Amino acid sequence: MSNPFVQIVEPLDPKQPLKKFFNLSKLEDVRYARLPFSIRILLEAAIRNCDEFLVKKGDVENILNWKVMQHKNVEVPFKPARVILQDFTGVPAVVDFAAMRDAVKKLGGDPEKINPICPADLVIDHSIQVDFNRQPDSLQKNQELEFERNKERFEFLKWGSQAFKNLRIIPPGSGIIHQVNLEYLARVVMDQDGYYYPDSVVGTDSHTTMIDGLGVLGWGVGGIEAEAVMLGQPISMVLPEVVGYKLVGNPQPLVTSTDIVLTITKHLRQVGVVGKFVEFFGPGVAQLSIADRATIANMCPEYGATAAYFPVDDISIGYLVQTGRDKEKVMCTKRYLEAVGMLRDFTNSSQDPDFTQVVELDLHTVVPCCSGPKRPQDKVAVSDMKKDFETCLGAKQGFKGFQIAPDRHNSIMKFNFEGHDFELAHGSVVIAAITSCTNTSNPSVMLGAGLLAKKAVEAGLTVKPYIKTSLSPGSGVVTYYLRESGVMHYLSQLGFDVVGYGCMTCIGNSGPLPESVVEAITQGDLVAVGVLSGNRNFEGRVHPNTRANYLASPPLVIAYAIAGTIRIDFEKEPLGINASGKKIFLKDIWPTRNEIQAVERQFVIPGMFKEVYEKIETVNKAWNALDAPSDKLYTWNPKSTYIKSPPFFDGLTLALQTPKTIEGAYVLLSFGDSVTTDHISPAGNIARNSPAARYLTSRGLTPREFNSYGSRRGNDAVMARGTFANIRLVNKFIDKQGPQTIHFPSGETLDVFDAAERYKQAGHPLIVLAGKEYGAGSSRDWAAKGPFLLGVKAVLAESYERIHRSNLVGMGVIPLQYLPGEDAGTLGLTGRERYTIIIPENLKPQMNVQIKLDTGKTFNAIMRFDTDVELTYFHNGGILNYMIRKMAS
Repeated sequence: MSNPFVQIVEPLDPKQPLKKFFNLSKLEDVRYARLPFSIRILLEAAIRNCDEFLVKKGDVENILNWKVMQHKNVEVPFKPARVILQDFTGVPAVVDFAAMRDAVKKLGGDPEKINPICPADLVIDHSIQVDFNRQPDSLQKNQELEFERNKERFEFLKWGSQAFKNLRIIPPGSGIIHQVNLEYLARVVMDQDGYYYPDSVVGTDSHTTMIDGLGVLGWGVGGIEAEAVMLGQPISMVLPEVVGYKLVGNPQPLVTSTDIVLTITKHLRQVGVVGKFVEFFGPGVAQLSIADRATIANMCPEYGATAAYFPVDDISIGYLVQTGRDKEKVMCTKRYLEAVGMLRDFTNSSQDPDFTQVVELDLHTVVPCCSGPKRPQDKVAVSDMKKDFETCLGAKQGFKGFQIAPDRHNSIMKFNFEGHDFELAHGSVVIAAITSCTNTSNPSVMLGAGLLAKKAVEAGLTVKPYIKTSLSPGSGVVTYYLRESGVMHYLSQLGFDVVGYGCMTCIGNSGPLPESVVEAITQGDLVAVGVLSGNRNFEGRVHPNTRANYLASPPLVIAYAIAGTIRIDFEKEPLGINASGKKIFLKDIWPTRNEIQAVERQFVIPGMFKEVYEKIETVNKAWNALDAPSDKLYTWNPKSTYIKSPPFFDGLTLALQTPKTIEGAYVLLSFGDSVTTDHISPAGNIARNSPAARYLTSRGLTPREFNSYGSRRGNDAVMARGTFANIRLVNKFIDKQGPQTIHFPSGETLDVFDAAERYKQAGHPLIVLAGKEYGAGSSRDWAAKGPFLLGVKAVLAESYERIHRSNLVGMGVIPLQYLPGEDAGTLGLTGRERYTIIIPENLKPQMNVQIKLDTGKTFNAIMRFDTDVELTYFHNGGILNYMIRKMAS
C-alpha cells in the first residue's frame, strides 16, 4: 500500500526535484509544534515508513497525540536510520546471521535473503587490552597481541563484511565506536534513496546514547533486537515520557564536563528516569560544546534513561564543519532541519516544547567531583573524597562499604618492584587510566590533562612506577592534537603513553597488574583503587584486584596518579614534594579554562579529522593482510574456540509451538538489588579455576591463550560457562562472594554452570530471583543468551533495566515482575521452593500470571511482555526464530 502521507512530500530544493522530504510543517496540526524535539524524530520516521502494516496511521496519530498518549502505555513502532555495533556484540550478531542463513536453507528458503536491510557499521574497539604500558612501543605491542589473540574473530568479521550486503566494518586500531560515530559516521540528516530525513541510530552498546549530544536520536538495544532492525523490522517501543532537563547558568572556571555529567547522573537517578527520554533545554545548553553534550549523553545508561537528547542547534552545525564534514551537505542539513521545525535555539524560550516534567540544574552549582567506589551514580565532591573513602572502609559491605575492621584501616604492606621498595595501603592507587569515549572525545578535558601533565613535570612531580598508567584515546584525532599542541611528551613522562585505540580499561581490558602489587593487595586484603575517566565502575569490572574504582575527569586521573592514593585532601595536602623540597599543590598546576580554550582553538582543526578519517578503513595493514573465505554460507571450523555455530535454531520448524506452563522449576540463583550485566555475563579475564577455563583447557589451550570473555562471545560453549561467573557475584544461597550456587536436589555447592548442567540432565527447568534494577549496565545479549542456554525459563525481579528485559524477551526467557509493594521478603520466599508458573493460552501484554510453590503458597506476578510484538516473539521462541520463519516462508 502507498504511504497515506504522500501529499506532504516535496523537494527540499526546487532545483533538485528528485531530492524530497516529508514536510512535517504541512501537517497543519498545532500539536506538532508542542512536541519534544526527540518525539518529532519518532513522528517523522512513522510518517515516512507508514505502510499500514508495520507502521499504521494510528501509530502516527498516537505519536502526534503524545501529550495525552505518553501516559497510556501505548506501543509505537520506530525504524531507525542505521545500526552500529562494536565487536564484542557484533561478533555474536554476525555469528547469528551466519547461523540464520544455515537455518533458512534447512527450512527450504533462500539463505541470501538474510542480509542487513538497514545500513550497519561495526567498529572493532573492544578487543585490545592494556598488556603493555609505560613503554614507547606499548601501542605497537598491544596491537600485535590483539591480532595474535583475535585472528580467528577478525577473519570471521572480514568474511562477514564481504558476505553480507550493507555491513561496513571499521578495522581495529581506529578508535572507540561512539567517538567514531560522533566524529565520522553520524550524518545528522540522512540523504538516502531520494529522501532527506533525520539521522537516528540504535547500537549494540548502551552508550550509543552519546550521539544524542549531536542531535542524532540514538540508544542502546540488545544484540538480538539490533539484528531484527538490521533485517528491516521496526523497534516496538512504549511511547516514552520525556523529562525536560533545564540547564541554566555558567560552569565555574575549575569545573569540567566530567563533573557536570557525574552531577547530572546522581540527580537523574534520584528523579527516576528509567524507560523515559531526557531532553535538554534552557540557556545553559548554549554554554556547552558538542563534546560537553556528548559526554552528558554518553552516561545516559548510568542515570537510567532510554535517550538523553540535545536537539540540533547552530553549535551542532558548527561541529559538523569543525570535524571536516562536507560543507555543502552541512548547509543542506541546516536547511532541512529549519524546514521541518527541528533546529533549536536554546536561548529562545518560545521554542520550548511540552514535557512530562521539568527538572533544573544551575551549572554554577557544579563542583569538581568523582563517582564511586562501586557505582557511577554515587557522586563524591573531590573535597570530600578522603573522608568518604575512609567512611566506606569501615561501613557495612555494600555499594558504599567494604567492612574492613577498624584496627586494619591503616594497614601497610611493603613490596619490591623493579628493585625498589614501596608500600601499599587501603586507598592506594594502582590503576590510573585516561580511557573511554565519555571523556577522550572531549578536547577540553584531554588538553586539560595534557596541560596539567606539562605543569606537573615542570614542577618536578612524578608517578610511582608500579601504578598502571595508560592513555587509550577514542580516535587518532586525539593523539594528533595532543602531539601538535606539545603536551604528549609530558603525558608520556608521567607514564600516560598511548597504549591503544579502544575501550580498554573502561570495559575491564585493563590487563595484568605487576605480580608484587597483586601479592601485596592479596596478602594485606587491601582495598586498592582504580581511577579512570570511564563511565562504569561496577564491582569486578575494572580489575579483580581493585575493589574501589572511581570515575574522574582526565586531569583528576593524573592528579590521583601523582598522589598515589585516594586518601588525600587536595585543598590541604600537597600532591607531592619536588627535588627542591617544595610542596606542590593541585591548585598550583591546574590549568584555567581560558588556557585550555586557547590551545583548543589553535590545535583542534578540521584538517585533522579529514586526514584521520579519510583512511580509516584502509590504514590497518594487519587487517588488510587477513585472508577471509568468500563463500556466502560460513564454513564452521569444529576446532575453533572463538567461532561456533550456536544451538539456538536446532530443531526449529516452520510450525509454532504452544507455550507451556513451567512446572516445578528450581531457583538457580537468588539475588538482591542492582545485579548488573557484568555479574551475569562478565567481559573481563577468564579465571583459571572457572568452568570456561576447564573447557578451554580441555581443548588444548594454556591460560595465556584464554583471552577474555568478551573476545569469545562467538562461542556459546564458553559463554554459557561464563554466565554468572563474576567473582563478585553475591548469591543469597552462599555466604560469600563468588560464582557458585547450591544444587538443591543434592545439597552440594557447585559452580553455577555445573549446577545448571545437573538440573538440565535431570530435566528440571530453572528460574532466577532478583531485586530491583536487574540487568543494569551494558547491553549484553549474552546476559540473556547465557541464562537461556543454562536452562533458565524465567526471571522474577522487582524491576528491570530496559535493555536487559528486552533481551530476555528476545531469547524467549520470561521476565516476571512482582506486583507493586511485593518482593521476595514480603512473600516469604527463600528460593529453596519449587515454582510452577501458569502460562495461559490467551496471553496479553503485561498480564498477571499465577505462580504456585511446592509449599502450597500461591501468588501473582506481572508477565513483562510489554507489547503485542513481544508476545509474537515469545510465541516463536524468540525474535530470531520469528525472523527465520518469516524469511523461510
